[in-house]
Amino acid sequence: MDALFHGPQWTPRAEFLADVRRFADGSAWVTEWQYSAARPLLLERADTLVWLDHPRHVVMRRVAVRTAVRRFRRQELWNGNVEPPLRTVLTDPEHLLRWAWRSHRRTGERVRGVVAGEHGNRLAVVRLRGQRQVDQWRSGPLRRAAERGEESVR
Repeated sequence: MDALFHGPQWTPRAEFLADVRRFADGSAWVTEWQYSAARPLLLERADTLVWLDHPRHVVMRRVAVRTAVRRFRRQELWNGNVEPPLRTVLTDPEHLLRWAWRSHRRTGERVRGVVAGEHGNRLAVVRLRGQRQVDQWRSGPLRRAAERGEESVR
């Protein structure tokens, strides 16, 4: 989603929503659910929502480490963009670390809203609290589904 949203120099791409529509029109897809303009498009076409409900300290540690590593390596992310200097966490209210802190609670509120709303009856919501549950779910239903998919290809 970030690659679709951000153009060069972190500018929003005008084609973002059209690209999201094309992406979500595919027969099978997986993506994040982070851009408010894209959420309704994705929700209309999704059959499953996996909620990674990790504690805030886990999320923040992962985001901080990933951001620092990308910055130190000057790793290109998408469309020529790289992480800004780490000091910008103090000056940029939209810095990724500040966004992650603010959005943690709101994610749960959004998912609960989906469950309570019109999509709640048709959408499977899988809530995974912590890495242990993620690992168990991935080794269970997802592994079996992947194995069935490999069998159908043979």
